[in-house]
Amino acid sequence: MVKRFGTAWVVLTLSLAAHVIDEAVTGFLAVYNPIVRSLRAQFAWFPMPLFTFQIWITGLCAIVVVLLALSPLAFRRSPFVRIAAYPYAAIMLLNGAGHLIGPVYLGRWAPGATTAPLLIAASLWLFAAARHGDLSPSESAHHRSVEV
Repeated sequence: MVKRFGTAWVVLTLSLAAHVIDEAVTGFLAVYNPIVRSLRAQFAWFPMPLFTFQIWITGLCAIVVVLLALSPLAFRRSPFVRIAAYPYAAIMLLNGAGHLIGPVYLGRWAPGATTAPLLIAASLWLFAAARHGDLSPSESAHHRSVEV
């Protein structure tokens, strides 16, 4: 189970890296920033920031590097990383879903939509691996015997 959790963590992080490349190549900010401006004009409280490409790509690359740096802890079943896996997977699941809803709103294929299914699948895997990683070895063995 430990290896499965660490592998799921790395796969989601590499899927995020591929997603960042997808967004950068397909012009995500050219779609995102106008949507944020429009929403801010309608709702002054709207919290999403506007980005320049340099700040956006640097921030996302830093996030990917930090997440990859946490991988050894994921393979050791660190309680911190296991707890962090739930919000990480949830955010990536919502990110992927948002990119798949985007084409409905835009009326065309959205930037980042190509890799969105990877984010969704990898997020679900990390959720499952984190859940199984929360079980003690005896609970895990009992859980496997009940599933069979």
